[in-house]
Amino acid sequence: MERFKSFLFTAGILLLILAASASYVAIKNLTEVVSANRYEDEGVLMFQPYRVLPVQVENTGAVGRQRRMNPARTVYMVYYRDTEGNGYEWKQQALSREAGQAIVEAGVSAERRVLRIPDKGTYITVKPWEDAKSYTRGLQSKYVGFLVISSVYLVLYLLVWSIVRIRRFTRPE
Repeated sequence: MERFKSFLFTAGILLLILAASASYVAIKNLTEVVSANRYEDEGVLMFQPYRVLPVQVENTGAVGRQRRMNPARTVYMVYYRDTEGNGYEWKQQALSREAGQAIVEAGVSAERRVLRIPDKGTYITVKPWEDAKSYTRGLQSKYVGFLVISSVYLVLYLLVWSIVRIRRFTRPE
C-alpha cells in the first residue's frame, strides 16, 4: 500500500508540473494570437508544388537517451508557390522523399487562402474555407481548451491535497 501511495504522490506531482506548464503555454499563446481584424484577406490562391527538401526538426518521438543522442530528425517538406507569381509560398510535410517527389512530379495544385498581416510584413496560408475570424477562433478555442483542462487538474490537485492535509491534522491519535 505504501508503494501505491508513493506512486500516486509522484504521478500527481508530475501531472501538477505538466498542468502548470500547459497553463503557462496556453496563456502565453492566447496573448500572442493576432486579432482577426489585423489580417488582410488576399483571397484563395492556387499553389503548385515545385521542390522537396529535407528539414531538421526537433525529435519529439524519442525519450531519454534516444532523445539526447538524436535531438533532431529529418523530415521532407514539399514546397508550393502561388501560380499567380505573388511570391507566396506554402509548405507541407511529406511521408518520405519519394512521396514528396511524387507530389512534385504529379504537379497537383492546392488551394489555400492567404491572410496577410501588413504591420508585421508576414502572411499565413489556411484552408480555403477558413477566414481570419474562423482561424483565430480555432486557435483561441484550442488554447482555452488546454487552459481549462490544466486549470481543472490544478484545482482538483489542490482540493485533494487540502483534504489530505486536513484529515492528517484532524485525525484522532
